[in-house]
Amino acid sequence: MMRDEAVNEIFSTAEAEGRDFLFEHEAKNLCALYGLPVTKITVEETEDDAVEAAKKLGFPVVLKIVSPQVLHKSDAGGVLIDIKDEAGVREGYKAILENVKAYAPDAEITGILVQEMAPWGTEVIVGSTKDPTFGATLMFGLGGIFVEILKDVSFRLIPINRSDAEEMVKEIKAYKILEGARGKPPSDREAIVEILLKTSEMLVACPEISELDMNPVLVYEEGAKVVDARIIL
Repeated sequence: MMRDEAVNEIFSTAEAEGRDFLFEHEAKNLCALYGLPVTKITVEETEDDAVEAAKKLGFPVVLKIVSPQVLHKSDAGGVLIDIKDEAGVREGYKAILENVKAYAPDAEITGILVQEMAPWGTEVIVGSTKDPTFGATLMFGLGGIFVEILKDVSFRLIPINRSDAEEMVKEIKAYKILEGARGKPPSDREAIVEILLKTSEMLVACPEISELDMNPVLVYEEGAKVVDARIIL
C-alpha cells in the first residue's frame, strides 16, 4: 500500500537507531499523519527552548522525558502535568532530569517533550495487538484505570468499516457512560467512530506496528484528543 514519505521516515529512523518502539512524539506524529486528533507536542533539548515552546503552545502544559531507556515515564518521575507558567517549566525541566538520572543513571536523554494539556473528558482506550493467526486486532473500551479493572472492551479484526466501529462503541457494558449517565454530558460517539476508522487505516498501511496503545483518549461533547500514544514495532 502506498503511503506518505513522512510515514516511511518515522519507521526508518527507529530502524536506523536499533529501536523496536517509537518515541511518544514519533507515535503521535504518525497518528497525526492518519488524521488522528493528537495533542500538540514538541521536543526540546534545553530549558530555555522548553520555556519558549510552552509559551507558543499556551499554558497549562505537560512535560515528559524522552529517553530510549525510559519507556514507562511515570515510573521514573519523568512526567509532570498542569504546569501553569514559565517558572513551573524551568522547575519541572530540572526536576525531570534529576528524577530520571536517579532512576536510570545511564539513560540517554534525548530531550523533554512539551505537550499541550488537554481539558478533562471521558477516558477511552484504543489499542491493537497482532494475533499470530488472524493478524492485527483493534480494541476499544473505557480508558485510564478502568481498562485494567473492568476489562470492558470490544475487539475486531482489521480492516473495519463504519458499521464495525459503531458496533464496537455500543458493545461495551459502560456504553451508558458515553451516552451521558448521571447528569454528565454525552460523549461525542461519532468522534470515537472516526478515531477507530482512522486507526484501522493506519494499522493496515503500517504493518510494522506490533502493538498500539492510545490511552487515554479524552472524549468531549464535541471532538476528542489522543493524549498518550505508545507504539511497539
